Amino acid sequence: MSKIVFMGTPHFSVPVLEGLLKDSHYEVVAVVTQPDRKVGRKKELKPTPVKEVALKHDLKIFQPEKISGSKELEEIIALAPDFIVTCAFGQFLPTKLLQAAKIYPVNVHASLLPKFRGGAPIHYAVMTGEKTTGVTIMEMEKKMDAGGIFAQKEIPILPTDDTGTLFEKLSIVGRDLLLETLPKILGGLKPIPQDETKATFSPNISKEQEKIDFTKSAEEVVNHIRGLHPFPGAYGLLNETRIKIGKGKVFPETTNKAPGEIISLKDHLLVSCGKNTVLEILEIQPAGKKMMPVKDFLLGQKILEIGMVFK
Repeated sequence: MSKIVFMGTPHFSVPVLEGLLKDSHYEVVAVVTQPDRKVGRKKELKPTPVKEVALKHDLKIFQPEKISGSKELEEIIALAPDFIVTCAFGQFLPTKLLQAAKIYPVNVHASLLPKFRGGAPIHYAVMTGEKTTGVTIMEMEKKMDAGGIFAQKEIPILPTDDTGTLFEKLSIVGRDLLLETLPKILGGLKPIPQDETKATFSPNISKEQEKIDFTKSAEEVVNHIRGLHPFPGAYGLLNETRIKIGKGKVFPETTNKAPGEIISLKDHLLVSCGKNTVLEILEIQPAGKKMMPVKDFLLGQKILEIGMVFK
């Protein structure tokens, strides 16, 4: 039985941890996750999804604010794991910790490396209009997501997909691919180096990136909205007020109106975009309200008028 220290934080990591816990070939000797954070309007302290699973299974839990130089680091190393498995942990690991794995430190990364290294690979895959994405099982090294590749699995990005649906799909793909790959590593599988010339990056989404650029084509705007749904969400500015847009599609007409201008509020909420294209907004969240279908919003709304321009 191989001893594993598992390191992960969000819901995406949960199926991977649960898969390891159900497999009798592995013993999860500890879980490392981010500290509990205050969330919501009431600022209630909430454990990470990975911690919630660890508590149910009575696992040893470490939650260092920063793992480098922490007292927890030495305790984790002392566990002498065969594998360190990370999946969306959210911190860089010091070399000392990576070297503590007797066999390999292994990462489950939600892209087809070397494309989209970094913390938001799923967001960027959707935002940039990729037709496929996938999961990579890789050896961890100090440089971000640059280690050798053990295995990859590709899946299509459907027109109906957004970041939320792909998170769900890829977490299952990651679980299954990891459980397929670990026995091969134990059998002698070696990682294949990445092609550095093909590396692209997907840093965490900034506040500035949440704002929609209506000078882009309607297709690009739709991809932007899909890529930021359901979190952190895309928005347009109307009279200095943020209005979130949850879903949209390309409307099959052209326009000569300025980008961002509202051109129809009858039956459809249509907004002009770059290259003479038109966006149909399908879900909208006015300030102080919940996200709702546009057909419900248009009933008696007094916020929008034809000719208004999203900035």
